[in-house]
Amino acid sequence: MSLKKELGLIDIFSLATGAMISSGIFILPGIAFAQAGPSVFLSYFIAGLLALTGAFSIVELSSAMPKAGGDYFFITRSLGPMFGTVSGMLSWFALSLKTAFAIIGIGEIMFVFWGVDVLISSMALTLFFVLLNIVGVKEAGKFEVLIVMGLLAILLFHVVLGLPNVKVSQFEPFAPLGVNALFLTAGFVFVAYGGLLKVASVAEEVKNPKRNIPAGIFLSLFVTTILYSLITLIAVGTVPPEQLAGSLTPIADSAFVFMGTPGRILLTVAALLAFVSTGNAGIMAASRYPYALGTDRLLPGFFSKVLPKSGTPVVAVALTGLLISLSFFLTLDLLVKVASTVVIVTYILSQISIIILRESGVQNYRPSFKAPLYPWIQLISIGLFILLLLDMGQTVMLISLGFVFVGVLFYFVYGRLFNSSEYALLHILRRITNKKIGTPSLSRELKEILHERDEVTFDRFDHLVNSATVIDLEGAHTLDKFITVVAKELADITGRDEGKM
Repeated sequence: MSLKKELGLIDIFSLATGAMISSGIFILPGIAFAQAGPSVFLSYFIAGLLALTGAFSIVELSSAMPKAGGDYFFITRSLGPMFGTVSGMLSWFALSLKTAFAIIGIGEIMFVFWGVDVLISSMALTLFFVLLNIVGVKEAGKFEVLIVMGLLAILLFHVVLGLPNVKVSQFEPFAPLGVNALFLTAGFVFVAYGGLLKVASVAEEVKNPKRNIPAGIFLSLFVTTILYSLITLIAVGTVPPEQLAGSLTPIADSAFVFMGTPGRILLTVAALLAFVSTGNAGIMAASRYPYALGTDRLLPGFFSKVLPKSGTPVVAVALTGLLISLSFFLTLDLLVKVASTVVIVTYILSQISIIILRESGVQNYRPSFKAPLYPWIQLISIGLFILLLLDMGQTVMLISLGFVFVGVLFYFVYGRLFNSSEYALLHILRRITNKKIGTPSLSRELKEILHERDEVTFDRFDHLVNSATVIDLEGAHTLDKFITVVAKELADITGRDEGKM
C-alpha cells in the first residue's frame, strides 16, 4: 500500500524549518561560542552556505524522484543497493539522533520548571510523537504548521528587540582561536541544517512535488540561515562571554539581558515549541528510511507495513521511536558530533548521486529543478565536506565507520539476496565496457515515478504500449530476418510453434 499525498507547500516549509530551528540554535550557540569565540555567528552562516550546496542536489533529486526515503532512494538508484543500504541506515540513525537531541531539550525544560526526571519525560514525549505520527501524516503536518508559525513569531520579536542592544565591544577579539576554529565550528553546528533531509524523506507524500519541494526547501533554508546568524549575533553581543561559553540556555540568557524575566520565559517557550516541532518532524521523517528499505527488500518486508486507514508506516514509526529512546543514553557532545558526521556523509553521497545520474544518460531522469553550475558546485562541496569530516575527531569517525560496517554487513547477509535492482552506475559501466550489464528496469521505474509525480492519467492505449514486448534490433535487417525474429517472440508469448506463426 502506498503512502497518501497530504503535504502542501506550507507543510514542507514548516517541516524543514521546524526540523532545523531547535537545539541547533537554543542549545548549541553556547558550546559553539566556546570553540570559535565571537565569530560563531559566521560559523552558522558558513554552515548554511554549505547546506545550500547540498540543498541544490537534494532539490534536484527530490523533484526527479519524489519517493519515500529521500536521499536513500536517490543513492540506491544511482550508486546501487549496497550504498543505498548504508545511506538509508545512516540517515535513519542521524535523524533519530537529532530528534533525540530535541526531545532531551524538552525534558531539560520540564526538569527546570517542574522537576520531572529528564529520562522519564523524554521517553513519554517520544511515545506521544510516535502515536501522533501513527494517527496520520496529515494530522502530524497540521500540528507542525501550528507550532512553527508560533515559533517564528517569537523569534522575529526577539530579533527586532535584540539587535539595538548588541554591544560591538563584545566582538573583540573577533576570532581569538583563529580562522580555522571558525570553520571547524561550522562543521560542528552543521547538524542544525539536517532538517533538509527530512523533507526529502517524505517527498512521496507531497502534493505537486515539482513546485512544492523546491519552493519549500529553499524558502526554509533562507529563513533559517538568516535567523540562526542574527540570533547568534545577538547572543554574542548581549551576554557576557564568560556566561555564554558553554551555556545550555544561550538564547534565553540573551533575552533576559534586554527583556528581563518575561524575555527569558518567552524564549524558553520558543525553545519548547522548537523542540516539539523537531521531535514531531524528526519521527515523521526518520521513519520513512526503514519504510523505504523494507519496500525495496533491503530490510525485512514488515518494515514497510502501512496502516490502511491512516496510510502511515506503523512498524517503521514504532522502531524509530525505539531507536530515539536508546539514543538518550549517549552524551550530548558525542550525540551532536556523530549526527553532524552522518549528515555530512549523506550530503556527500547525494552530490555523487547527481554526477552519476547526469553522466549515466539514463532515460526518464527528468528533474523539475536542476542544480546550477554543474559539476563545479558538486565537486567543490564534496571537497569541503570531506575537510569537515576530517576535523570531527577519531572517536566520532570510528563510531560512524562502525555504522557503515553494519550497513554493508547487513546488505551482504540479507539485502543482496532479495534486491537486484538496476542503478545508474551500471549505465556508465555499460557505456565504458560496451557490454550489456543489467536490465533497463531503472528507466521503467523512473518513468513510473514521473507519471505519478505529474499525475498522468493512463488510457487503454497507454496500457497496451507499456505492456507491449520490445524488440531491440542492432544493425541492418532484411524483411525475412525481421519476420523471423518477430515470429520467435510471438511463439514465446503464445506458446505456439514458431514455424506456424
